[in-house]
Amino acid sequence: MSDVVSALGEFSTPTLSDALDRLGIAGQLFGIHPLDHSFRLVGRAFTVQYQPVDVDGGTVGDYVEQVTPGDVVVIDNAGRTDATVWGDILTLVASQRGIAGTVIDGVCRDRRRSRELDYPVFSRGNWMRTGKDRVQMVATQVPVTIGLVRVRPGDVLVGDEDGVVAIPAERADDVLRVATEIEAKEDRIRAKVESGTSLSQARAELGYHTLQTRAVASDNP
Repeated sequence: MSDVVSALGEFSTPTLSDALDRLGIAGQLFGIHPLDHSFRLVGRAFTVQYQPVDVDGGTVGDYVEQVTPGDVVVIDNAGRTDATVWGDILTLVASQRGIAGTVIDGVCRDRRRSRELDYPVFSRGNWMRTGKDRVQMVATQVPVTIGLVRVRPGDVLVGDEDGVVAIPAERADDVLRVATEIEAKEDRIRAKVESGTSLSQARAELGYHTLQTRAVASDNP
């Protein structure tokens, strides 16, 4: 895992979300939640594209063995909640291979297995109905749409109990810089409040209400 990816993984998704807002980057994956609130993930995206099965049929794919350890499997199933694209066998293999987690615009099943192996899965929910003969894999390592956000191979995914953010690979350093600034100022606000400063005064002194406001051009090279 690269230094910038590891560093981004130290921040909460709320802090990273504010950094994305300041930089004018749409990266908050709407409607995607962890199966367990203890789950956390960070890694680069390995993307998978699904579509409804056609008259020629198709398979759900055996792509998981192509994923580099430390990467995150990112599955675009168009938000479908009537058929799963991830279950216990994939969880087992992904866990054994050291894959960082799975993010699905759709649903999974076999939640218990994910919890037993402490393998992070983030999705729109879970349901038992198989995707076999209902959906088919059509591509890997192509741009996909997850929670209304475009995610490309190699983008950085960070997930925690509040959800998932996707950070464009070429903006990772910018997001890290801004997230560091935001967290430092929020830490100073907390310290001031704990020492007796009023919340309104502490926020005013440190510019709290504009921390996530879209930055001027100098912050968007």
